[in-house]
Amino acid sequence: MMYAQVTGWGSALPSRVMTNQDLEKLVETSDEWIRSRTGISERRIAGPKESTSTLAIRAAKYALQVADLNPRELDLVIVATTTPDYPMPSVAALVQDGIGAARAGAFDLNAACSGFVYALSVANGMIASGSAENVLIVGAETLSRWVDWTDRGTCVLFGDGAGALILQRSDLPTGLRSCILGSDGSGASLLNVPAGGTRTPITAEIIQNRQNFIKMKGPEVYRFAVSVMAQAAQQALTAAGMTADDIDLFIPHQANLRIIQSAMKTLKVPPEKVFINVQHYGNTSAASIPIALCEAIAEGRVKAGSNLLLVGFGAGLSWGSAVLNWGVTPSSVTDSWWRSMVRNVQGREAAVRSFALRAHRRLELVGTHALRRFNGWTEA
Repeated sequence: MMYAQVTGWGSALPSRVMTNQDLEKLVETSDEWIRSRTGISERRIAGPKESTSTLAIRAAKYALQVADLNPRELDLVIVATTTPDYPMPSVAALVQDGIGAARAGAFDLNAACSGFVYALSVANGMIASGSAENVLIVGAETLSRWVDWTDRGTCVLFGDGAGALILQRSDLPTGLRSCILGSDGSGASLLNVPAGGTRTPITAEIIQNRQNFIKMKGPEVYRFAVSVMAQAAQQALTAAGMTADDIDLFIPHQANLRIIQSAMKTLKVPPEKVFINVQHYGNTSAASIPIALCEAIAEGRVKAGSNLLLVGFGAGLSWGSAVLNWGVTPSSVTDSWWRSMVRNVQGREAAVRSFALRAHRRLELVGTHALRRFNGWTEA
């Protein structure tokens, strides 16, 4: 039997920090109001030259560095996101090109804040079936571009960032022990962006009515989240043949501190077994779990043999939970001159390859036009 072992991890965050005090200048709110209801103190906001793909590429490159894996060895790139750079192509295609994963297939996955657990499940299945050996999964968002900065009910909640994992085939019994995925489309209108898709294209009236931004029915979403987080977590534990006592670290989707605390109480998980960073980044949707995981590793809270419980929930409505057995010993990346040089060469190689492919297509197009003109002249 083949297993999918996590061998690399990395995250990327914009440098700009927006505090609750900054938001007080934009909307009628206060630091106390935000913290008491969400636990959020600040969040990261993408700069003018940053996007979902640029954050995803940064996180992916660091994950490859940790795994000491050449991007050419990747078989598949999966990006979980609700905020792509373009309607098409996919963010994953941009990441595949940006990191130089010449052999890899690439696609996006949209399950909102549950997306990273969904991506983990797909990657695990691809490896377990023998269809892939090395898979990159990324959760990446620039939700600040979809936030209505005049709506205090939503603009205080969201932030930008990306997190990535490398999964590789292994004979060791490690990796995903269980995974539960769920959806309830009857709640689609509770958390959505009403316009901008094929059902309601963008018009001047749509923009004037601000229907191209995130809309949320807060009380309903809160009740759903409180219920489903504990329920999905328990289902994953049962499927893995475990109890909460067997879990070394609970890493929930970082949407709201009160929701996390409610799940902790229901599951009877003590605070020292729960990782929380929502106060620093807000809700980064599909990026929240991998960002939290990377920080937990950096803080020494994940070790070889650790059992991790991951739970995500969000728009759809959707949810996903997983029990993950950690199979490697996290250690600081040794940035030797040799590894640094290899990474630089790989980065330059990816850029040159991308440029050469674009140039080749242009030359082919020019050649085709020239041939048609020549044939026209000879026929005349």
